Amino acid sequence: MEYARSILDLIGNTPLVRISRVTRGIGPLERQPLVLAKLEMLSPGGSVKDRIGLPMIEAAERDGLLRPGGTIIEPTSGNTGHGLAIAAAIKGYRCVFVMADKQSAEKQAILRAYGAEVVLCPTNVPPESPESYYSVAARLARDIPGAYKPDQYWNAENTAAHEATTGPEIWRQTAGQITHLVASVGTGGTITGAARYLRSQKPDLVVVGADPEGSVLSGDVARPYLTEGVGEDFIPGTFDPELIDRWVRVSDRDAFAMARRITREEGILAGESCGTAMLATLQVARELTESGQGPGAVMVVILPDGGRNYLSKLYNDEWMRANGLLASAGSVVRVREVLEDRHHGEQIPDLVLARTTEKVGAAIRRLEDYGISQMPVSEAAEGSELAGIVGSISEKGLLERAYRDPGVVERTVGEVMDPPLPVVQETAPLDEAFALLARGVPAVLAIRLERPVGLVTKLDVLEYLSHHPRLGG
Repeated sequence: MEYARSILDLIGNTPLVRISRVTRGIGPLERQPLVLAKLEMLSPGGSVKDRIGLPMIEAAERDGLLRPGGTIIEPTSGNTGHGLAIAAAIKGYRCVFVMADKQSAEKQAILRAYGAEVVLCPTNVPPESPESYYSVAARLARDIPGAYKPDQYWNAENTAAHEATTGPEIWRQTAGQITHLVASVGTGGTITGAARYLRSQKPDLVVVGADPEGSVLSGDVARPYLTEGVGEDFIPGTFDPELIDRWVRVSDRDAFAMARRITREEGILAGESCGTAMLATLQVARELTESGQGPGAVMVVILPDGGRNYLSKLYNDEWMRANGLLASAGSVVRVREVLEDRHHGEQIPDLVLARTTEKVGAAIRRLEDYGISQMPVSEAAEGSELAGIVGSISEKGLLERAYRDPGVVERTVGEVMDPPLPVVQETAPLDEAFALLARGVPAVLAIRLERPVGLVTKLDVLEYLSHHPRLGG
């Protein structure tokens, strides 16, 4: 019979698979390098971090830092916590994991499923802040009796685990023919350990680090970003930057889009950091192809985790749109196009105005005559300069006032008008107008330089999308 003694025996030995579809655009196939992905999502805990959980715990046991009944405290983006939680479940330790609040709900839920406790901290604070997840983890480790913090950022077992397993596996699986190693970098343990072993076998190996924009590892200025699990705002002790031959910096938008491409084109449900690593791989692969060095090159990219941790974010279209990561119809359509499209041959002026001095009853009749529901209000006797726009009226607002006081129809528009409508340039993306409409304003005033040229309502947007179904769908 074939079986493992425990789930811990199934960690590592993840396969390589050829990437052949997302690489189509980099040049002729016969000129391309061989691109192989190491699928760390197939480890029991779903990520490359499974490899470091047990070694860090066993080292602490040997050193007397972790005793039976003890508590493991760790700051984590989620995946290291999963690896530690698996080992802790087998060994009987309590776990408390401290995470930045940008981490996905799935990662938090998985940790709790293993019986761990999860403490959330704000993302956008410096590492030295008392509120940061590094500081909170350190405080808990100090205050809880019998607690031990493995600290993946400074624990030598992190790097050693990859030097002992990840590197040798890649060397064996490629029969020593690997020429390029690509990995996204967080603690740096994976790329440092794997590269250290592979360089001992092949000194001219090219090591490529993939880093999110806003991470200091590649020399960028620290700032918030959405990609989880990679990049840092400090240099971890487990990272040896001397092993990196070159960096490729990747935006959130590009990383998320590539992860979704990997899933849809290669059938590999990939996480965000996989998209980061794959973009770096494609950039280097394209350069090799164009320079004629592609044939004979063997590139291995480590895909550190899978997409199941990110179903509520990376694979949620609404979340992606809300965070500006997914193109919508409104990103390619201009406000002007909606204005030009909306009347469909009807004889309606581009802009209908009310005047502050006219009677409300007259303004209501104009709304009825043109079949419109709102108008900007100008204090100028004639003309439509933006400077003259001082308010707005709407069918809804006038109805509410007239219902309470029928005599309002004899008052002037200037007495009952609402505030001016928000303004967008006619050349702006429709997204700008939609964002305002989504907040509940009845319409948006489009301007050309400083002159109003029309109103855009929710109905206008719906009609435009209905006449251009490919954009709307």
